[in-house]
Amino acid sequence: MTLSRREGVDIRPTLLRVLTDLYVQASAHSADEERQFVELTTRLIDEVDDATRAAVRARLAIYTATPARIMDKLGLRRVGPDQPMPAAAPIPAPAPSALPAKIPTEAELRMAASLAMRPNDAAEISDMFFAASTTERAQILHNLQETPLKAAARIPAARAVRAIHILEMAAFAEDLDNFTLELGEALILPSRIAADVVNDPGGEPLACAMRALDVSSAAFQRILMFLNPEAGSSVNYVYRLSRLYDRLSERSALVMLAAWRGSTMAVARARYRSSLYDDERHRVRAASSQTRPALQPGSAPAVRNQKSGG
Repeated sequence: MTLSRREGVDIRPTLLRVLTDLYVQASAHSADEERQFVELTTRLIDEVDDATRAAVRARLAIYTATPARIMDKLGLRRVGPDQPMPAAAPIPAPAPSALPAKIPTEAELRMAASLAMRPNDAAEISDMFFAASTTERAQILHNLQETPLKAAARIPAARAVRAIHILEMAAFAEDLDNFTLELGEALILPSRIAADVVNDPGGEPLACAMRALDVSSAAFQRILMFLNPEAGSSVNYVYRLSRLYDRLSERSALVMLAAWRGSTMAVARARYRSSLYDDERHRVRAASSQTRPALQPGSAPAVRNQKSGG
């Protein structure tokens, strides 16, 4: 909701889709969960485009635990007590428009598809992804494929091939340090973010990083099994991430890579803004505290030489 109030990228459609998808995954909710969902969704429904509203309406129309307020908001109704599933009301025919809709130009389409993230937005997206559960991360990556956020540029093929070879060798040797170092250099990530990606217990950040390098599915599975033998010995762990990797699009991985890069700029600004401000203030104080000496050089009266007789 904080991001949706800011200027720049409009993430309200993506936020509404994510909230709805996460809500319908559970068959029942507590009173607090329902209240929070109603409060957030009610604000967003009137502020999104028709396509997003229609998609959310379709998901909630077949969900048995849709809150009554949201049903009223979307024009849904229940047929009878023996049919608790809400049924969608007939969609009215659109009124004839006097003027034909304006077809966007090619330049406008390119601009709409390449909205860059600001550092604070990138930091919040990165933090939200790392804090999310396994199911939520998969849903976030799925929604990033359709978001208008600008993705990072592809890694040059020659650099990616070299990085993949080094990463596989480091994984076979169980060398986490060299693996993390090479990953950070190949993806242009600081060491802190690279370490978070490699050491994340869920494995989804590592899948994004490997997809950004265009690692093959077989090579990714080998890396999973050898890099961390304790996690790689789990069949469920390797199988779950392998399925995620096969469905993960390059665009979603590159958008997440752009968020990781942008988040470092937000951290740097927060770290140095106050110190630079204090330096300016201290510099002014130091300048104002200096006083001119009472006696300037050359202002003392000349001392006569008694022997000169002057």
